[in-house]
Amino acid sequence: MAVIHLGTSGYVYTHWKGLLYPAGLPTRRWLPRYAQVFTTVELNATFYRLPTAQAVDGWRDAVPAGFRFACKGSRFLTHMKRLADVGEGLERYYTPVLRLGRKLGPVLWQLPPHMTKPAPERLARFLAAQPPGVQQVVEFRHPAWYHPEVLDVLRRHKAALCEHDLVQAPLPAPRPTAAFRYLRFHGAGSRHARRYGREALRPVARDLSAWRARGHTAWVYFNNDLHGHALLDAFDLAELLEVPVHVPPEMDRPPAGMEPGTA
Repeated sequence: MAVIHLGTSGYVYTHWKGLLYPAGLPTRRWLPRYAQVFTTVELNATFYRLPTAQAVDGWRDAVPAGFRFACKGSRFLTHMKRLADVGEGLERYYTPVLRLGRKLGPVLWQLPPHMTKPAPERLARFLAAQPPGVQQVVEFRHPAWYHPEVLDVLRRHKAALCEHDLVQAPLPAPRPTAAFRYLRFHGAGSRHARRYGREALRPVARDLSAWRARGHTAWVYFNNDLHGHALLDAFDLAELLEVPVHVPPEMDRPPAGMEPGTA
């Protein structure tokens, strides 16, 4: 079924206290609270370190059946090993992550900006080593990777090209490389800070509506967490797309000083 999965990149932000998280709510209750509002989250913790089995079980059991986790791939494999470890490293990553079971969504591999030379063969080996049944996404942080051979690798492995706004692709907007799309909004040129606002999101909503109407799924995450802008932009896009989210009553309107276009 065609669905637009909509949420934020991460959920553990102390500056969301008083916005999404009521004062006095203990940190261990933040994920269940988040899952009352959204149906998906992009996990950042899996990028920085391997989670314990206990931590993954806790995430899985804290959310309802329909909730989905998109997991960032280990930076050890992308930034240090540069996709070269397709054996033990991948096995160590997936051993805890696969404990999410049906609640596991796509896995996002974010390449570092210092990988300036495209390596389609290395990327192909890396994608070929992924476990079956797990949707794969690759985010390029250097424009050189937007190369026809690289995009062909993504298509062959049915992996999605992450659509984001930190790199200006040298090619015309490529057609999707998979049957699903994956979008990240990092802050409209002001990383993690600036709010997009409803008017800027209208063309995004039209594009995603057309994609959904053709029977396809998309995953959309806002990473402009500062000042709660990710929450407000997600609420705006949800309304434009008629995606069900449960906006807390205290967030129906932007608090003072958080109007669209401010940061």
